[in-house]
Formats: sequence, structure tokens, C-alpha cells
Amino acid sequence: MISVCILTLNEERNLPACLAALRWCDDIVVLDSFSTDRTVDIAKEAGARVYQRAYDGEDRQRMFALKEIEYKHKWVFTPDADEITTDELRDEMLAIAADPTRPEALFRIRYKNMFMGRWIKHSSLYPSWIPRFYRPDRMIGFEREVHLRPVGEGPEGKLKSHFIHYSFNKGLGAWYEKHNRYSSSEARETAESLRNGRIPWSAILSSRSEVRRRGLKELSMHIPFRATARFVYMYFLRGGFLDGIQGYHYCRLIAAYEYMIVIKTKELQRRERGLPV
Repeated sequence: MISVCILTLNEERNLPACLAALRWCDDIVVLDSFSTDRTVDIAKEAGARVYQRAYDGEDRQRMFALKEIEYKHKWVFTPDADEITTDELRDEMLAIAADPTRPEALFRIRYKNMFMGRWIKHSSLYPSWIPRFYRPDRMIGFEREVHLRPVGEGPEGKLKSHFIHYSFNKGLGAWYEKHNRYSSSEARETAESLRNGRIPWSAILSSRSEVRRRGLKELSMHIPFRATARFVYMYFLRGGFLDGIQGYHYCRLIAAYEYMIVIKTKELQRRERGLPV
């Protein structure tokens, strides 16, 4: 009673395990961005329907997946290729799909982020709730270019179960490449926020964790030493040190990502003023 859609680009390393955890599904779609490895062959061998579309942003790619592809079932689960669906999550989603009275447009799912063979619970700021389970007919769109905020016609729900996230499975080079793209989008948002000069206090004080996190994210755009502050927050205040050496390395990586955003924001600001970079 659930369809699945996976967005891919050169995911031959991750896709087999992802698909193996989805054997219970009778309608799997892979929306591929013209991979140059064996991704498409692997998907077809597993019985998935394959569509191809040039990647022009995560928001547009996911909207195409939800609105332009016809699915067999009303509910659509959208894992990434580096995410493993647990049996508990499968059963929870199937129970929801079996209930025609559910009013929700979408559900958020928390995950266990793995790094160097360990769940980095504290360093990854667990729990983070990711939109992954939708009714396409109730979806309006997404806000932001990365780390999307879904907009639906109906309430949001949260599932109790987890998926397992292997975000480093393709290696640190792939992680840096992806976050290099992400940091460019984040820098544009930061530059716009700094121009407006507004701090969203209502969001920061919200009782909803996902709204509060968005508010804190915006607040972080206005504080000095942003990368250092991120490391201190994750490693010391949120207990990243409890995750061992894996936690230390992960917090360092995220701090480096924050610095990429900072320096790219400086670049945008200098270019706007006609100054050299």
C-alpha cells in the first residue's frame, strides 16, 4: 500500500542495500539524474521503474518526483539511496497507509546517523526529523533549496521508528562535494538574512522542535565566529564528546562546512560591493 521513490546520481555503492531493505514494496521508482555508473542497471535489475531528469535543485527534483510521476499507491516513501529502511519503520508506515481516515499530508522520520561504524547520536543533534513519507495529492511544494521545508495541505505527523543513514558511505570526497554545493545555497540565504537584519524570535521560542531549529539556524547567521560556535555547541553543549573519536571528527567536519558558508557569504557580499575576492 506504499510506493517508493529514490532520487539518485551515481549511487551504485549505496543503492543495492537501500533496495534490499525495500523488498516488501511492489512499486519502486528511481528518479535518476543521468548517472554515469551502474545505478540505472542496478535499479532495473531490482524491478524498479526508472525515470531520468537533469538535476536542477533538490526542491525541483523532489517536486517532480511527487507531482509528475504516477504511483500505484496514495502514500509515497522517499528514502535517499544511503538510507536503510528498518522493519519497524516499514510496519509503522504500512499501518498508516492502511487507515483511509488519516488526515496528514506528510510525516517526518528521525534517523540514526552512522559514521566510522558508530551511531553518532549526540554529535548529529539527535533527533532530527526529516520529511520522508508523503501523500502527493496533498503536497503544495517545498521551501529552501537544501534541507527542504515541505508545505502540504494537511497536518504533519511524526513516526516513532527510525531509518539508518550512512551519509559517508561513498567516502569523504563525495561528502565534501555535496556540502560544497549545499554551502553555496546556504551562503545565498545567509547573505539575504543579513541584508534583512531580522532575527526570528518567535521561531526560536517555538514549542515545535523543527520550527525552533529553523529559528536557531537563522540566528546562527548573525553571530560572529559561526564555525567555532557550531563546534562548541555540538561537541561540548550537545555532548558530541560522548561519541568518541567519531564524534570529534564529525563535529570538526560540520564546523568546516559552516566555515565554507561563512567565507562564501563574504564572497557574495564583496561582489555585491564591487570588491575583489
